Order: sequence, then C-alpha cells, then structure tokens
Amino acid sequence: MKISDTNAFGKAIRDRRKKLGYTQKYISDFTGISVSFLSDLENGKKTIELGKAMHIANLLGLDVVLNERG
Repeated sequence: MKISDTNAFGKAIRDRRKKLGYTQKYISDFTGISVSFLSDLENGKKTIELGKAMHIANLLGLDVVLNERG
C-alpha cells in the first residue's frame, strides 16, 4: 500500500487495528501511549510524534518502508 499523506497513514493504522480486533484503549493500556494520541494518529494529525507512530505500526504488524522515487 502506498502511503502519501498522514490521512492515509492513519487510515492504515486504524484499519489494521480494527482487523486485529483491538480497541484504542487496549493499545493504550498495552503501550502506555494515550488514547488521545492514538485518535490523533488515526485521524491523520500532521504533528504526531514519528517514533510513537512507527512503534504503533510495528506493534500492529505493519512495516514502514521508504522507497526512492524515480
């Protein structure tokens, strides 16, 4: 899946979380990351912390890969 903006990244996180049957509260309890951060992440907030976002993606079994264009 090609991710080109924060909204697409957030949607990918939300879709995967729901596919696994996890709630934001469950992930929050497991990681210590606030539900409000998870909500911001899933809603495509542009100023989220990259380290936390990548941690959540990895926790959900998603790989974040950068490819060179052209």
